[in-house]
Amino acid sequence: MAAPFDVTIRGGRIATDRETLQADIGVRDGVIVAIDSRLPPAARDIDAAGRWVLPGGIDSHVHIEQLSGMGRMCADDFYSGTVSAAFGGTTTIIPFAAQHRGKRIPDVVADYARRAREKAVIDYGFHLILADPDEEALTQHLPQAIRDGISSFKVYMTYDALKLDDYQLLDVLALAGREGALVMIHAENHDMIRWIAQRLLERGHTAPKFHAVAHDAIAETEASHRAIALSRLVDVPVLLVHVAGAETVQLVRSAQRLGSKVYAESCPQYLFLTADDLDLPGVEGAKFCCSPPPRDARSQEAVWAGLKDGTLGLYSSDHAPYRFDASGKLPRGEATTFKEMANGVPGIELRLPLLFSEGVQQGRITINEFVALTATNHARMYGLSHCKGNLAVGLDADLALWNPDREVTVSAGMLHDNVGYTPYEGRRLRGWPELVMSRGRVVVEGDRLLAARGSGRYIARRSPEATLPAAGTPPASRLPAMLGLQGKAWPTL
Repeated sequence: MAAPFDVTIRGGRIATDRETLQADIGVRDGVIVAIDSRLPPAARDIDAAGRWVLPGGIDSHVHIEQLSGMGRMCADDFYSGTVSAAFGGTTTIIPFAAQHRGKRIPDVVADYARRAREKAVIDYGFHLILADPDEEALTQHLPQAIRDGISSFKVYMTYDALKLDDYQLLDVLALAGREGALVMIHAENHDMIRWIAQRLLERGHTAPKFHAVAHDAIAETEASHRAIALSRLVDVPVLLVHVAGAETVQLVRSAQRLGSKVYAESCPQYLFLTADDLDLPGVEGAKFCCSPPPRDARSQEAVWAGLKDGTLGLYSSDHAPYRFDASGKLPRGEATTFKEMANGVPGIELRLPLLFSEGVQQGRITINEFVALTATNHARMYGLSHCKGNLAVGLDADLALWNPDREVTVSAGMLHDNVGYTPYEGRRLRGWPELVMSRGRVVVEGDRLLAARGSGRYIARRSPEATLPAAGTPPASRLPAMLGLQGKAWPTL
């Protein structure tokens, strides 16, 4: 008689975003089909005694095999990037198919899909980066991409090659409202940064630490305020990515309490790094340069508080991998100025271990909040909860067994990305994923990769399913009704 399950995960402590229980999980054909005590034997039984059994992480903000606005290719392709993600307990990623000006969206998506299909070892969806919202894009290509399962796109308020003006942002928001898509916004005031940077360079201040000076926290807060105002004008939700500063966290919290439809994420670099990390001899500080830059201890505490109280509903890596050489961070070697260094830090493999060790183990967040911040909220926000993001009957068997007692000292040599360094070198972490399963197949066990190149699958995403409760009601605008804009009413995270 055949076993009722292909795999049973037996005797672990299971955590979802809402509950914790001791039970077995039965898997058949890649899907969770039973969660109960004392399930019958399977073709393979996995002993999870003493381990946390958690949903596989969803990293909804990663840059992989993507050409940046500065013309630099990421160090990670879809193979190294997804292998690194898997070893860190992540089973689904949503990277960016990046449109640059003059490029047609269907061509961008087709090229990106081919790269992923050939190399990814875990499942993936796509966002679009939208840099050229012309009439063809807005009336034909974006609506088609949304129908094909790319239900979110990112826009920039800074970077010469990518930034949109407010008029263009309103066009994009209006389209998102009509089509049921989500707009992600990189909010920094471009002219503030440009003005400060020019004056720093004129005075010979070229070192990496001046990147943090040029990207002043006020630039983030001002642009975030403006993005929220544009969102309110057309009554369409927005998501502010990589929130860094204490003032921006408070701005988002206040806007949410007044009923604005604004959501926000933050990232490891804003919990574990500060601007002081950029102040190193020579160009070493370039390893810590990202935008927005890490701030200070006060901002770190504000980000922790925002993750705890739900102001920041998502915790992503913003993995932006560039090597510490002429191909990435240092195009002119030691002579490279802060304005020429590729912006971004790696973090796809350490995202979950960092938060588990310093959040769950230190009592800053609960295990259920960890699950919500790293998996469940991403699934709800980005239209994946029909198959990903939790441990429940009917969902894909995407999960990780975590050893809460395993201690690891971080080094670049232990990681599986193609960057060659980590900004978290030497950090001591407690808690580590030791077995990772994607759609019922074990992809990582101990130090072994068991998944084949190209075995990951594309997930067509649905319209976003998560939004904030109506904590307050902002003054009503007659504009959406006058212009025929229909905003989407979503339930809460």
